[in-house]
Amino acid sequence: MASKKTKPAHRQFSSPMLDGPDRAPSRAMLHPVGFNNDDFSKSIIGVASTWSMVTPCNMHIDRLAKESCKGVDAAGGKSIEFNTITISDGISMGTEGMKYSLVSREVIADSIETVVGCEGMDGVVAIGGCDKNMPACVMAMARMNRPAVFVYGGTIKPGCFDGKDVDIVSVFEAVGQHSAGKITDTELDGVTETAIPGPGSCGGMYTANTMASAIEALGMSLPNSSAQAAVSEEKMMDCFDAGAAVMNLIKNDIRPRDIMTRKAFENAITVVTALGGSTNAVLHLLAMAQAAEVKLSIDDFTRIGKKTPLLADLKPSGANVMMKLVEIGGTLPLMKMLLNKGLLHGDCMTVTGKTLAQNLSKVKASYPDGQTVIRDFDNPIKEDGHLVILYGNLAPEGAVAKLTGKEGLHFEGKARVFDSEEASMKAILGGKIKKGDVVVIRREGPKGGPGMREMLGPTGAIMGAGLGNDVALITDGRFSGGSHGFVIGHVTPEAHVGGPIALIKNGDKILIDAKSREITLQVSKKELKERKEKWKQPKPRYKRGVLAKYAKLVSSASTGAVTDGDCDS
Repeated sequence: MASKKTKPAHRQFSSPMLDGPDRAPSRAMLHPVGFNNDDFSKSIIGVASTWSMVTPCNMHIDRLAKESCKGVDAAGGKSIEFNTITISDGISMGTEGMKYSLVSREVIADSIETVVGCEGMDGVVAIGGCDKNMPACVMAMARMNRPAVFVYGGTIKPGCFDGKDVDIVSVFEAVGQHSAGKITDTELDGVTETAIPGPGSCGGMYTANTMASAIEALGMSLPNSSAQAAVSEEKMMDCFDAGAAVMNLIKNDIRPRDIMTRKAFENAITVVTALGGSTNAVLHLLAMAQAAEVKLSIDDFTRIGKKTPLLADLKPSGANVMMKLVEIGGTLPLMKMLLNKGLLHGDCMTVTGKTLAQNLSKVKASYPDGQTVIRDFDNPIKEDGHLVILYGNLAPEGAVAKLTGKEGLHFEGKARVFDSEEASMKAILGGKIKKGDVVVIRREGPKGGPGMREMLGPTGAIMGAGLGNDVALITDGRFSGGSHGFVIGHVTPEAHVGGPIALIKNGDKILIDAKSREITLQVSKKELKERKEKWKQPKPRYKRGVLAKYAKLVSSASTGAVTDGDCDS
């Protein structure tokens, strides 16, 4: 009688096991996809690819995934590549389709968890290249808590039009310029045709580059993974090394929740603040922390922002694209600068198997002379953080603003109320928004939209029309990383559940004070109470399908807009 084999030590998570005689059917299924008999005793590493031809952000990730597979196999593991979905914010922006954007984060996280759990994989490499698939990959890693490395697909190289760097946000702002008669049809076409020259994520410090930087600072990517061109030898090596790194994590039994600690999330917030990152970082870091069962709140962004200066002069508020930062050394010198100032926790473990301080030990805390991308601490763009959490009678549970100091710290104006993004765009492009207006876009929250659409269209149109300094915009939706101006999103509670934003009327005065961190609807308590008593909850916009399920499950934006946060109740 054959002896019963035991599971090898490096097959920690496999279920069902592949090395017992009763698992012959499983082995039979795997022989056709490239397994030989020796592979069944190796650590099996899932390589989650977000490749598709839906968007240039992800069109090259199939090649990157294959490189990670090579890295796994060379290090003694057995790789299995699998795909998940992705969507394109740039294409769906301003349409009903954009309601699926934030929803896709949950779908992607669920799908990776499903495959890794079902197939009993011992570790994971996940490669993401666009806004939602990146936090989704990390959320799945945190849930499964199996050795894992995230790889960023890389930034796009800038396009060039009329001697200037252009990108996708340039196109959105050109639409506003065109409607205002500031550029011709030919010029609009020129920007459109040159803005996206090839593969990679949107080129400024928008959400993709923000989240890549945050995930690296969190310790879940290899050093400088966030600051590499999508098409480059460095990115290919990053992918190969990630495969080998997972095998090292398995050997040393280092798992995502050993890395994704509260202190690590504080590091991520610090780096995002110094870089001037997207407001979406608030939403995504809260969701990632929830998946890792780490306590994090929107108030942590205020606390860390008070001591962390804004140092990076990057688009959309600044002058430079991400490739300029790549060319001068990437994120590592900035992180060393922050570490030397005591603003980062150097003792946090990372996917290298070393601490953050150890990873940075040989990195110089400086950039080349003459560069204009990263400023010194004695000459910051802003002395404290740009991510401002506001409270007040208009946002009792908080709202999120991205204020770099260029927009001013105070705005007071009269409300122009719209119950959808489309209605607001019609008014903006029609020249009906004037100096001193506060554009209010509501019923765009996680439940009410549903899906919390990004308002890049309205903010881009306002900037393009030359009203960026004269008009404010508030919404229970959210913003693209490419949005800038005096804009406040994530207003909670949202309109759909009867938050105060649902009670605003045209002509109401609204006061926004970034210094005191207050957002106030200048209407008496009595009047607000009377309006609330008359308010009726709108019917759901969707009754079937993924949007309906999302609306039913999703939490408030103030807690990350997650769909699995209350499953134990």
